[in-house]
Amino acid sequence: IDPTVLYAILVTLFGALAISDVTVPILRNFLPEEFGVAEIEVPEGIAKKIDLNPPTLPVDGLVTLGLGLLCTAVYWAPVAMTQKFLISNAIAWALAMTSLGAISLGSFQTGAILLLGLFCYDIFWVFGTDVMMTVATKVEAPIKFLYTAPTVTEDKYPFSVLGLGDVVIPGLFVRFMSKVDEVLKPGVVSYFNAATAAYAVGLIICFGVNEITHSGQPALLYLDPACVGTALACGAVNGQLQEVWNFEEENEEEEELA
Repeated sequence: IDPTVLYAILVTLFGALAISDVTVPILRNFLPEEFGVAEIEVPEGIAKKIDLNPPTLPVDGLVTLGLGLLCTAVYWAPVAMTQKFLISNAIAWALAMTSLGAISLGSFQTGAILLLGLFCYDIFWVFGTDVMMTVATKVEAPIKFLYTAPTVTEDKYPFSVLGLGDVVIPGLFVRFMSKVDEVLKPGVVSYFNAATAAYAVGLIICFGVNEITHSGQPALLYLDPACVGTALACGAVNGQLQEVWNFEEENEEEEELA
């Protein structure tokens, strides 16, 4: 079996679970309260085999798991990607949201160092080699966001691509800045709002440069300096630069519990 196909299969299966995870709270906001507490009895024999106690499964979890498996089935339907790229994006979105909820940077300095390292990594592999472009255009798996390109020729990949890492890595930093907001309570500029705006501006610049140059761009070249630079600038404006630089999430949580 082609390793890239096996990789795509594994990603889509994880994607089905991710869709189930992120859509449960969404459905609970739109459906009656009974939907969120309803359960289905599992046959005793099956419950014992899978060590399920109590022998019930939540209805909302089963429904959303079915939705995830449906998306996976549609993704593997024998039609062109141009006809199902929205499903691919939905799976990628679910994987990104699950990652953002499961991973924490821990401290501002850890986040800044991580973004600096990936900033250099992205620049090298995009400008120094053709590896990133090959992976982006030749490996089909829901690990990227696809946007229809304005002009398509037979020898050109029919999408503009934003890698999942270009969402998750800066996204972790943006999410971390919400924790900084909660603890430092800035008086002038919200760190989270500023980081969100910086990400949006960096992404717009990246796509703009890509459109002008007609060549692939390392998104982290624009996103990482925008996010970290904006956070430090906001720290200076709020008179909390040192506090931002030394901020550690674990320590702050321990202090709150104490």
